[in-house]
Amino acid sequence: GEMKLIVFFVLLWTAVAGSRETHSLHYIYTGLSRDLGLPGIHKFTAMGLLDNRMIDYFDSKTKEKVPKQTWMRQRLDPEYWVKGTQSRQSKQQWFEVNINILKDRMRQNDTDLHVLQWMVGCEGEMQEDGTMKFYRGMDRYNYDGTDFLSFDNFHSVWVAPTQAAEETKRKWDHDTDLNDKIKRYVENECMQWLNKFWSYGMTQLNTASPPEVYVFARDTNIESNIRLTCLATGFYPQDIIMWIKRDGRKLYREDGLESSGVRPNEDDTFQRRDSVEILRKDKSRYTCEVIHEASTPVPVLVPVLVSVLVLVIAVVLGVLYKKGIIGK
Repeated sequence: GEMKLIVFFVLLWTAVAGSRETHSLHYIYTGLSRDLGLPGIHKFTAMGLLDNRMIDYFDSKTKEKVPKQTWMRQRLDPEYWVKGTQSRQSKQQWFEVNINILKDRMRQNDTDLHVLQWMVGCEGEMQEDGTMKFYRGMDRYNYDGTDFLSFDNFHSVWVAPTQAAEETKRKWDHDTDLNDKIKRYVENECMQWLNKFWSYGMTQLNTASPPEVYVFARDTNIESNIRLTCLATGFYPQDIIMWIKRDGRKLYREDGLESSGVRPNEDDTFQRRDSVEILRKDKSRYTCEVIHEASTPVPVLVPVLVSVLVLVIAVVLGVLYKKGIIGK
């Protein structure tokens, strides 16, 4: 059958330049036009993110809103989760109805997969007294990977970049109650939750964790070659500098270096692995260099001993190789 690649996009705010300290709370809802029957990919998914870290989660399989941080579980009463579950279930129904409306409006058939995503939230600027003041809000919809509608908080109107969204824009612009409600939500209610969640989780959110670094060599399909791998895992935040060096010289893509890029672990930390295939008889000195803000100021330098194959590490790797955010 035809293989279909599904790309899940997440619209995240980029950090604001300058010395301004900002924090964000936003919710992402993703609905598919049909169930794909693939493990970890659900017809409807919803999650809350505080400073881009997942704090709660819901999907159409479990049908329950659950905490994703220990402090969320400890600080919020059971009633919060019961109400949250009811709210997410009704949003799931709303998504199903609206995906069908959009499919009809765009004259799309049922065989193709269609994706509707909604993102709503707020960003606050930290004040000297330790509270946060509203900085900007967001309420936007995305359909099949392109912007569909977004709310202009300043002018209280909807912005429709495509013809297909015009009809919804006209309808929603006339609904002044809806627009007032959205403005109130992003500027007031969302900010109250942001302040509350930030005060609950700030110690954990402020903590940077250093990477654990593993190096190992593995056989390849070619008898005379081996693959050297350097893995850094368990670090936060996600910015990291990593090099594999041969006799002190940095290796690049042209030298055959492959990198996974930075990927999320399930515990809100990150991992990255770089590797290079070399001749088994290569006598050069290989080192792995990792620089991260939570590490000691000196870069972590790990010599790669080609002659020693560390099999235990392979088992550890199996445990560490976690699925991405959507797969939870």
